Amino acid sequence: MDLSRLSDEVESVSQRYAEKLGIERDDTWFLLKLQEEVGELTQAFLMRTGRARTKGRTEDELDAGFRAELADVLCHVVLMARHHGVDLQAEIDRKWLVHNP
Repeated sequence: MDLSRLSDEVESVSQRYAEKLGIERDDTWFLLKLQEEVGELTQAFLMRTGRARTKGRTEDELDAGFRAELADVLCHVVLMARHHGVDLQAEIDRKWLVHNP
């Protein structure tokens, strides 16, 4: 899946979520939601690596939780970029892929 298509699809999901819960997705919301998801990723990582209580979850459940939180962070980065009119693919090309031989 390319970033443009991913952006369109996660935007659709996010809009429905916000409408259902009466959330105003403004500049602050996008930043705070991303921060929330990074926090959840941190918690999942700590649980998975034995640095936090596992709350009775199995190793498979901890791995699944970690993977899910990575997806949440990625999607919220994509949403924030879209909200601010950032062409994420162009920025990745400029910042990262320019160094690819």
